[in-house]
Amino acid sequence: MSKKLVVAVCGATGAVGREMLKTLHDRQFPATEVIPFASARSAGTKVPYGDQELTVRELKEDVFAGVDIAIFSAGGSASLQYAPHAAKAGCVVVDNSSTWRMDERCPLVVPEVNPDALAAHKGIIANPNCSTIQMMVALKPIHDAVKIKRIVVSTYQAVSGTGQKAITELETQVRQMFNLQEPEVNVYPYRIAFNILPQIDVFLDNDYTKEEMKMVNETKKIFADPDIRVTATCARVPVFYGHSESVNIETEMKMSPAECRALLSQAPGVQVYDNPKEKMYPMPIDAAGEDATFVGRIREDDTIENGLNMWIVADNIRKGAALNAVQVAEELLKRDLVRVLPQDRKTFID
Repeated sequence: MSKKLVVAVCGATGAVGREMLKTLHDRQFPATEVIPFASARSAGTKVPYGDQELTVRELKEDVFAGVDIAIFSAGGSASLQYAPHAAKAGCVVVDNSSTWRMDERCPLVVPEVNPDALAAHKGIIANPNCSTIQMMVALKPIHDAVKIKRIVVSTYQAVSGTGQKAITELETQVRQMFNLQEPEVNVYPYRIAFNILPQIDVFLDNDYTKEEMKMVNETKKIFADPDIRVTATCARVPVFYGHSESVNIETEMKMSPAECRALLSQAPGVQVYDNPKEKMYPMPIDAAGEDATFVGRIREDDTIENGLNMWIVADNIRKGAALNAVQVAEELLKRDLVRVLPQDRKTFID
């Protein structure tokens, strides 16, 4: 890698793209140049980067020469089209879409969980689903200590996971209802204000949603454990920022709630917030704007021999997207894995 370190943020005008720029600046990522890319209609606009403003350039297939790391948050179709060209140009892509997550050529990485997987990258690294990320951060130390056999997770996901249009719709619907107006429904199949939708993404042939199967399949890949049993139910709730999860695990060996709290208190990226007697437990309002994954309500499941329940909350835009991607980039630098080997550069095109 040259002394000059050029980073591109693709999809820089979106909510996650802007958060990625903010995270790069806040964490003092050692880039000598940061280039924001977006669609042609956004080219020429300005995006904030610390005290500066950066001019957005048009994302095209031939713009990656001289770029070392390209962080993508431009949507699945854009990642499918442009990420292979970025990898061929010799930079490393960290992609936030679902496009490359289950591709066997692409590591699926949560830095607190499986950073060693980065060594096998061929130019594209996948950022996991936001709900999977926070669950993995909390469960990895437990899995290492007593081996998790089965996971049952129910999620309560904020509208920001759908994007700015969903945030605006929730706000608009609340205003309309308080003014005794019929709420407009455009983003979701039904009204989201004062409601819960037990559907995120489309339904598949097995009657699970695509979001639910993402959690199942990504967990197996990240843990490198095809035998771990995972089942998920994912719901959308009228919260702006912060995904919450009710997680039940069954382990091979016994771990008490006290042992679990002590273990997670020392785990990277985790903040234990758990004192039921004082009504202390994590909520989305605690996680919004924070980097940590919060864990509380840790208690024994006495219906099985080795079971625990817990409540996991994180900011889906930060740890669930922007922060994780930037942490991956930081880990690439730390491990000297930024430049792609010449023989691997054409892998995703040819």
